[in-house]
Amino acid sequence: MDASFFYLLAADVILFLHMLIVVFNVLGLIFIFVGYALKWSWVRNPWFRFAHVVAISVVVIQSWIGVACPFTSLEMALRSKAGETVYSGTFISHWLESLLYYEASPLVFVIIYTVFGLLVVVSWFVVRPRRFK
Repeated sequence: MDASFFYLLAADVILFLHMLIVVFNVLGLIFIFVGYALKWSWVRNPWFRFAHVVAISVVVIQSWIGVACPFTSLEMALRSKAGETVYSGTFISHWLESLLYYEASPLVFVIIYTVFGLLVVVSWFVVRPRRFK
């Protein structure tokens, strides 16, 4: 196995972790409101809620200041080191990329991320987390 295999593998791992963060942000908010309606106590867990607010805050701040996500930059750099054109490669990367990356004006992303971030803040007050112990 040559080094390009390991670079591609690392790029796929980064892409997978990136997708997990996206899923955490999106499903986290959905679960908070669904859990509130269904009286799930874990949606009030302060560690979960704090991690959720921090995760989406990073996304919103990055969009406001125009900084590319470090996961995206690292993944592209690893693919480039492997000698691949950016976003070609394995089965996993093909499908995750299709879900994660799409083209639109940067302003569209700033607005979407900001509105989503505001919904997360609203969820903090509507579905109050328990106190840290």
